[in-house]
Amino acid sequence: MPKFEEELDFSVELKEPAKYKVLLHNDDYTSMDFVVEILVRIFYKNHDEAERIMLQIHEKGKAVCGVYSFEIAQTKAQQVKQLAKQNGFPLLATIEEDA
Repeated sequence: MPKFEEELDFSVELKEPAKYKVLLHNDDYTSMDFVVEILVRIFYKNHDEAERIMLQIHEKGKAVCGVYSFEIAQTKAQQVKQLAKQNGFPLLATIEEDA
């Protein structure tokens, strides 16, 4: 059986998948200790970094907690919502595309 070789004339451009920031937003009800706990448990921040981010949230109204693929960012925002609800806090986590 004869062998056939064929060259295809096209190029494939691979792009990095978009990254998404997870932000926590300040409110008047969620305790600072709970925000630090969220940052440690969900975003794997050490205690000092968690406190620094918590203060940014408190002073500036929101702060980035991490940058992830869409699915992971969405999962982390959902985990924040679930833990906050279980603990009686209205803590808001949102995601936005990283520019």
